[in-house]
Amino acid sequence: MNTSLERISIALISLTSICVAYDSKVRADDWGCQVILCLSNPGGPTQYAECRPPIEKLWRELAEGRPFPSCSGVGFHASQSGYEPYYCDEGYRLTFRYGDRGREAICVSTTPRTVPHNECYADRDGAEFFTGQHRNGGERPCRRYVTTRPNVRPQPHYVDVTIDGVGKQRVWY
Repeated sequence: MNTSLERISIALISLTSICVAYDSKVRADDWGCQVILCLSNPGGPTQYAECRPPIEKLWRELAEGRPFPSCSGVGFHASQSGYEPYYCDEGYRLTFRYGDRGREAICVSTTPRTVPHNECYADRDGAEFFTGQHRNGGERPCRRYVTTRPNVRPQPHYVDVTIDGVGKQRVWY
């Protein structure tokens, strides 16, 4: 995976330098490609001075409700923008449930976890999540799927950038 990311970074840096070198010949429809290249920079979208104008224009356009610019060319493609405001830690999956406040996001463990006996309860069907053997006449350990609050992404929007022969990368903004 690291090798793939390194190859993507090298390709993006090469494409950025080509884009910057031919900036005077760039057509209006190349703005979307400039944006994708700048967003793909591992050092941040405005690390290089040449990226500041297209990225600042992007923030203005998105703030006014305009769509994310498109970019497609030989060996280069960007998806439509997506939005994922929440994520879970490793070992959990994101799901949604309906609670007192309507639909809400939660993280549920992917495997049952051992919990203290006072946190063990029966599910809606009456099945309890006890496992294992009795311990010298003591209580059996309890295992259940644990829920927790999801993390909130600081940059919840994304675009999937595909460069033929190199790979695919999700760029968050």
